[in-house]
Amino acid sequence: MDSEVVRVHTGSGDLVHDLTDECRRFVASYDDGLLQVFVPHATAGIAIIETGAGSDDDLLAALADLLPADDRWRHHHGSPGHGRSHVLPALVPPYATVPVLHGELALGTWQSICLVDLNVDNPDREVRLSFLAG
Repeated sequence: MDSEVVRVHTGSGDLVHDLTDECRRFVASYDDGLLQVFVPHATAGIAIIETGAGSDDDLLAALADLLPADDRWRHHHGSPGHGRSHVLPALVPPYATVPVLHGELALGTWQSICLVDLNVDNPDREVRLSFLAG
């Protein structure tokens, strides 16, 4: 298994960050297998969604409705609403697996691989890309 870490600066607001180009570059030298994308943080997730046409903003709006940044959370250290970030991985898991065929991601036409981060207290993330040969 081959692996590498992609570092992402997520800043100070809710974010959907497209990782598809990094993933394409990583798998380009392989043949068939699986790409495993994993974020080793308790407050972020990986989503496969359409980006650029409003879906990424729609996802953030839906998560804001489901996980408001207020004082309802029992896990409440850090910025207001920080506890919601610890619930996020139950809704947007910290991993995704994507087939790779002849060195190319077997994604649908409008699918992108994205890091989803609501944690404004930790602006630097790592995403591990691993290739499993078929």
